[in-house]
Amino acid sequence: MNVSTEVGEIVEVSERKSLPSKARAVIIGGGVSGCSVAYHLAKLGWTDVILLERKKLTCGTTWHAAGLVSEPPTGSRVMTNLYKYSMQLYSSLEAETGIATGLRRTGSLSIALTEERKHELYRQLSLAPAVDVQARKISVHELKEMYPHVDVSDVTAALHFPNDGQCDPTNVTMALAKGARKRGAAIFEGVQVTGVQTSNGRVSSVTWEKDGERGLIETDNVVNCAGMWARELGLRSNIGIPLHACEHFYMLTEPIEGLTRLPVLRIRDEQTYYKEDAGKILFGAVELKAKPWGMDGIPESFCFDQLPEDFAHFEPIMERALKRMPILATAGIRTFFNGPESFTPDDNYHLGEAPELRGYWVACGYNTGGIASSGGAGLALAQWMNDGEPPFDVSGVDIRRMQPFQRNRSYLKERVSEVVGLTYADDFPARQKTTSRGIRRSPIHEHLKVRGAVFGEAVGWERANWFAREDQEREYRYSWHRQNWFDNQRDEHVAVREQVGIFDLTSFGKIRVEGRDACSFLQQLCSNDVDVPVGRIVYTQMLNERGGIESDLTVSRLTETAYLLVVSAYTLYRDLYWLRRHVDDRFVVITDMSASESVLAVMGPKSRELLGRVSPNDFYNTNNPFGTFQEIEIGMSLARAHRVTYVGEMGWEIFVPTDQAAHVFEVIEVAGADIGLKLCGLHAILSCRIEKAYRGFGEDIGSDDHVLEAGLGFAVKTAKPAFIGRDSVLRKREAGLERRLVQFLLKDPAALMHRNEVILRDGRMVGTITSGDYGHTLGGAVGLGYVPCKNESEDELLSSSYEIEIAGERFAADVSLKPMYDPKSERVRA
Repeated sequence: MNVSTEVGEIVEVSERKSLPSKARAVIIGGGVSGCSVAYHLAKLGWTDVILLERKKLTCGTTWHAAGLVSEPPTGSRVMTNLYKYSMQLYSSLEAETGIATGLRRTGSLSIALTEERKHELYRQLSLAPAVDVQARKISVHELKEMYPHVDVSDVTAALHFPNDGQCDPTNVTMALAKGARKRGAAIFEGVQVTGVQTSNGRVSSVTWEKDGERGLIETDNVVNCAGMWARELGLRSNIGIPLHACEHFYMLTEPIEGLTRLPVLRIRDEQTYYKEDAGKILFGAVELKAKPWGMDGIPESFCFDQLPEDFAHFEPIMERALKRMPILATAGIRTFFNGPESFTPDDNYHLGEAPELRGYWVACGYNTGGIASSGGAGLALAQWMNDGEPPFDVSGVDIRRMQPFQRNRSYLKERVSEVVGLTYADDFPARQKTTSRGIRRSPIHEHLKVRGAVFGEAVGWERANWFAREDQEREYRYSWHRQNWFDNQRDEHVAVREQVGIFDLTSFGKIRVEGRDACSFLQQLCSNDVDVPVGRIVYTQMLNERGGIESDLTVSRLTETAYLLVVSAYTLYRDLYWLRRHVDDRFVVITDMSASESVLAVMGPKSRELLGRVSPNDFYNTNNPFGTFQEIEIGMSLARAHRVTYVGEMGWEIFVPTDQAAHVFEVIEVAGADIGLKLCGLHAILSCRIEKAYRGFGEDIGSDDHVLEAGLGFAVKTAKPAFIGRDSVLRKREAGLERRLVQFLLKDPAALMHRNEVILRDGRMVGTITSGDYGHTLGGAVGLGYVPCKNESEDELLSSSYEIEIAGERFAADVSLKPMYDPKSERVRA
């Protein structure tokens, strides 16, 4: 099939038709992402879909993509399945549309040059069958046979992924466009979108311009697939879409005599990839420090354009490539290409409905992975738009994970220069980004800094992760094994278990819900009963209709008509979106109060004694039992003391006005000096919480995890009036659980668990670890993970033999459905 003929056909048909005045959805952008969304919406029966492309289809970044497609064994089965779906879709499009996508399952090779990378590859190898990905370990000799041109002298390990391959990005896009058009979608080129209009908080229309003509299309749905223009387009509607373009380099050789079909080769330790392309070799790079581009905006005239060559920037990559692939030294260079790609702050693409405006959808920011991702992303977004909720857990790419400040251009320019390199960087546990730091700080940030805090970053917040000794460097030294902060975490953990520790938890999201209907509103959204006396704190979830967990939070009743919701810093805007989406006509006001209060957590068996030294209030159970709060005087300040914990010890979270936080910290620090008070970081919290089997949102629980199977049935009250997810809970109780979240403790104290290690039951693979850390009190690595249990009793589930596979090595594990540490919560309620 002649692709140019197909392009002409699309343009010709579109030009014969005038733009309609109404549509169910208007897609902005004619790259592979926009065409995929159009295709999948049309496939769902949305025949009145319009795609508007400012110039020509694929002319932004799609046309120069490398076209690599793969089935990576990611930690998310959902994301892995979306990658696999893309490949299946691209292989079927030719039969459907007559356009060959050029898909070739050449397989791919990943090789390691270090012991740390070897461990990472072997972790992937262990994980692969758990997410239905084919992978195998190959010897250096076999590697050389499969790819005879590569220098293997320093290779430590190699994996073969037989189902990976490559395709033609332009043909894939044209096939999707034709498939969409065959089902009724209309595609128009040369149409510039000039604005998106709104009415009553949602999209109402799109204005456009073409050859001097202007018009308006009424629509309830707009999909921003504008690629590297998406940020600027979003800003016109006050929508934050954090992404920034970077220069992306690759070279293409002249034809090499005798070069046969080869697998794709990735050498992440050298930041390079290689693919055979019609007898030539294309090799590209993801540099450790990339070059941002388009700081002042992307020119509207950009169309099939290239950026200026910068051989000095590419030269270090080239030198490594010549050593790794000696055949390149004698091959002529046909093309040295430099083109832009868009990148996001966390190296994950953006998908979903923007929290600022109903009906404004986003699919962009693919971080060089647009071809591999867009098939699955288009499927997911189309189903989301059709059903009104995501078809599965896509929280890792959900646009609602982003914070408003992240659309700042200076922030993005600096951050994406690092993100490009992270694509191939070692995926070490606790790895921190080093760019665009210091943006959001607690009032006691400098206090903690001078006391040895080593900070991590969470959605812009600087958070103390651990405290270095005076003679210790204040930097991370990353590894898959015990890192340089392991002993610091242990000391902080022990202090919390045996004496008292203080944590800065100011980064919590804090949402005030108030008004005449606040109680009934939250009763509908929360699975637990929040119609409680003033002063009570309720641990609860907000569920979707499937019984999956949309939010994990505490709800404190401040007055008869006001509540405080405390959520994770990561999920604040997702939670605000969920709340506002369900307000309807209720008399409720929802306010983000996160910046108004700091939170200092005082935790441990001596916490009551310490607070008694700095406050005249009564902290004993008769006045302030677990699950309650009280207004207190502390030092010379006023605050609220919330009796809750995430470490499994008696303790209080002190909510104090931000302007008084430093004073309160100083008072507590002085008072605790002689009873062993220790400054503690987030790593200690994670170690303590995993021993107590407290769930972590986004790891152990999420929108695909049923609240009962997550072991959180105690926080569900079906006796109260109807709430979202109630019917699913009742059905699940009637039908029985299909899986359960289980706690694991490795018997070998030297082994470590982080996440995505494989669970084996009686020698058979049954699941993966959702989160893990070292339990310094229990004396070994502890993790949580789901185990199938259909038609089984608890005794049957626990009577099996369990092992955890880590990078190909199996470790025996003890299991429990109850917390292994303080199962009756006697210490928490002391």
